[in-house]
Amino acid sequence: MLCLCSTLAFASISSQEKDALLALYHATDGENWIQTWELDKPISSWYGLEFENGQLVGLDLSFNNLQGQLPDEIGDLSNLRYLSLYRNQLSGSIPETIDNLRQLEVLNLGFNELGGQIPETVGELKNLQKLQLFMNRLMGELPESIGNLAKLESLELFSNGLAGTIPAEIGELSNLRILLLSSNFFTGRIPDTIKNLKQLKELELYDNRLFGSIPVGIKELSQLEELILSDNLLYGNIPAEIAELDNLKILIINNNKLSGDFESLKNELAGLELFEYTNSDQYDDTTLANND
Repeated sequence: MLCLCSTLAFASISSQEKDALLALYHATDGENWIQTWELDKPISSWYGLEFENGQLVGLDLSFNNLQGQLPDEIGDLSNLRYLSLYRNQLSGSIPETIDNLRQLEVLNLGFNELGGQIPETVGELKNLQKLQLFMNRLMGELPESIGNLAKLESLELFSNGLAGTIPAEIGELSNLRILLLSSNFFTGRIPDTIKNLKQLKELELYDNRLFGSIPVGIKELSQLEELILSDNLLYGNIPAEIAELDNLKILIINNNKLSGDFESLKNELAGLELFEYTNSDQYDDTTLANND
């Protein structure tokens, strides 16, 4: 009876979803995956699939030697809540059909060779909590629709070729805890709306082309533990208000054109464990720690 119930449960997977899985298999050289699928066996036995109440809710093929491009049919896996294809060799662009995955909570396509732009339609994924597209070859601007992802807790886009300004809509992500945009080609100022990210713990914007001053509103980020803004074109006085960030443990702002009383700031930040501030044209010690 138990076997019969299990069979009936998995039988509820639609033919469209099965076709989507087969399309993914064939488009990414499934025969040469590290953990491949035996297509003549029940879908319930296929590696990396997670089912709940007869629905396919998870697909994790990380570290599995996927090569090729993601097929448009990936958007037919409409019940997915978790999709991770991390650390493979995927190329091409992210399919526009990704916006059909309205139940998705985690999307991890990090550490591949994906190019093109982040689809504007990513803003349709209203249940998304983690968006991880780091270490690819993505280009173009960060779409303004990113501000629609109200449940987003982690946005990790570092080490790509993204350019343009950081959209002001980033400030709409009130649940964001991790924002990693480093090692791209972002220009312009750090948006003032960043002050709205009250839950933020990690903010990394280093190795871009950001200019202007550090927004005073950054003092509003009371949960912030890590602030890394190094290797940009930032200038002006570092806001004294940063001293109000009682939870700050790491502050790295070196290789900019910032000025200010860094020693006093260090002394005021009692919990600071790492502080790097020296400009590239200065020659004194670049690192201060609380136990100096």
